[in-house]
Amino acid sequence: MMNRKTFSVVLAAMMLGIGSGPMAQEKPPIRILVGFPPGGASDGLARLMADKLRDQLKQNVIVENRPGVGGRIAAQAIKAAPANGQMYMIAPNATFTFQHLTYPVSVLGYDMNTDFTSVARLTSYPMAMVVNTSIGTKTAKEYVAWLKANPAKNTFGTAGQGGDTHFNGLQFGKLAGTPMQVVPYRGNGPLLIDMVGGQILTGNMLAGDALQHVKSGKLNYIGVFSPQRSPLLPDVPTLAEQGFNTGGDDGWMAVWGPAKLPKVELERMQTAIKNVLAMPDVKEMLLSKFLQVADYRDGTEVDKQLQAELTHWGPIIKASGFTPEP
Repeated sequence: MMNRKTFSVVLAAMMLGIGSGPMAQEKPPIRILVGFPPGGASDGLARLMADKLRDQLKQNVIVENRPGVGGRIAAQAIKAAPANGQMYMIAPNATFTFQHLTYPVSVLGYDMNTDFTSVARLTSYPMAMVVNTSIGTKTAKEYVAWLKANPAKNTFGTAGQGGDTHFNGLQFGKLAGTPMQVVPYRGNGPLLIDMVGGQILTGNMLAGDALQHVKSGKLNYIGVFSPQRSPLLPDVPTLAEQGFNTGGDDGWMAVWGPAKLPKVELERMQTAIKNVLAMPDVKEMLLSKFLQVADYRDGTEVDKQLQAELTHWGPIIKASGFTPEP
């Protein structure tokens, strides 16, 4: 007969054996990369999605910031990652379309057409020109008059070079007859800190990133870049209706994975994303916190949209003479 001490040892060994078996081993976490530092829309959206995806996927999901050069560092990491469903990237469309149109593949370190799997579109949102209220301007024409009176302050900030905010700023300056100089940041978070502090007075960005500072009276929306007013900001006129049509449009966020992502992993993530974006509390948070709307589309639709944007912007950028700095 087994004594109490022996029984305890045997029971402990059995429990240890069960705990170390294959069924008890947790799956490695899914990592979502963000090409910008904390404090911006990409980061906030990624953390919201990660929190909800954990329950959908029954797996830990963590967010990693890999900021730099308009999202290129994160994109390069996704290109190099194994196609096993363990690493993805949430990024704005400009990380692919505008970077592709303004930099050669040799500089980017990836080809948007071959090095990624488009998983799903997440949201859409207005893009805006924002100024510090110390300027005292509320319209594009007032802002242009201020620029011409203060030519040494003709700078605008962006969340990196070679994106839509960069190009739209240069186009605005061209249309206004007062050349604009870009000041690239590592994301909208650092840009907004400097804008509120008065180190730089103008920035082009996701409208939602500036929302709390506009509400507090520190910043103003001069206009949105899209052809029509955004239903999310119905009182903010477009720059086009004010006489400065830069050719801009709304932005959108999507999820990308490495090339040749297995179909089972692709569909698993798509289903989870679609479920998350249908949640009422997620929709409410997207609107109230990020000024974005849930806008799910599968990877095929993402690819079609990217190609349409390349077709639209290619001739415009070429004709403009736009040349980004290295």
